[in-house]
Amino acid sequence: MSRYYTIAVDAMGGDFGPRVTVPSSIQALSRHPRLTIQLIGHQDEIHSYIRKIKPEVANRLDVIHTDEVIGMDVKPSMALRHGKGSSMHLALKQVSEQQADACVSAGNTGALMVLGRFVLKTLPGIDRPAIISAVPTLTGHSYMLDLGANVDCAAEHLLQFAIMGSVMTQAVDQIEAPTVGLLNVGQEEIKGNEQVKLASRLISEHGELNYIGYIEGDDIFRGRADVVVCDGFVGNIALKGSEGLANLIRHKVRASFRKGIYRRFLGLLAGPVLAELNRQMDPSRRNGASLLGLQGIVVKSHGGANKKCFGYALDQAVAEIEMDLPSRIRCHVENQLT
Repeated sequence: MSRYYTIAVDAMGGDFGPRVTVPSSIQALSRHPRLTIQLIGHQDEIHSYIRKIKPEVANRLDVIHTDEVIGMDVKPSMALRHGKGSSMHLALKQVSEQQADACVSAGNTGALMVLGRFVLKTLPGIDRPAIISAVPTLTGHSYMLDLGANVDCAAEHLLQFAIMGSVMTQAVDQIEAPTVGLLNVGQEEIKGNEQVKLASRLISEHGELNYIGYIEGDDIFRGRADVVVCDGFVGNIALKGSEGLANLIRHKVRASFRKGIYRRFLGLLAGPVLAELNRQMDPSRRNGASLLGLQGIVVKSHGGANKKCFGYALDQAVAEIEMDLPSRIRCHVENQLT
């Protein structure tokens, strides 16, 4: 990509605000020579973290001041009514006004979703945006959506999610025909509620999708499907459950190797293997969930992300800019749903 590109960062979002977002943004500039970043938030707090950076780095940083911040516990409806001068809203506005190519925020997920939909609007043919992220599998990773944006979905929404997830997987992983599975309580045709059964019919009748039918919860991590489709209620529980299980396993393994001198010795010998296992199971490595279906790129970082993890979200935004992901989705939706 020959041109420079810009990310608007909600510098005040997340549990740690500028303490994480600003240093992480500075590090991202060193990884991406053509990147510029707009830090949006309280200028005094932001400047306290950029006073000693090199001039060539400072030249690619802009600070946009606002005193207003949307708290992590603010209801989405309140954010929509009263958050129009907030760091999150201004970051999204930069994208809508084409002053930035993407927005990254670690702030309130519900607020980001409702403001993103209000400011950027959805793509033609898409009723609701969906949150998508990679999940680890035995074969590498799969993409799963929706992960919490839409608690209640109609069958038509699940079809739209399938199309968007397939397009993203084609672009990111260079898979010509990604397999698509619909998450259900069983693989038999009689299983599931009416919403899932109707969605299965709609997706199976859609000739452009490589639909493999129903998959169950354990199939997610076997890598049976490249794209796993579900509503946000089910998806969020599955995601948080898997993250909790990963943390439990890591804790149990570490605790087991601390029991006695012999086990400690074995733990030292197994150190490289355990480090690799820890790296593969660490949910933070996949920090950066995309809000697909909006007329602009929005990446959501985990609220508790540290500098390294927030950097993953920034890298995700750069990748989506370079792929021009919204345009790809728009093109496929126009061809497949009209």
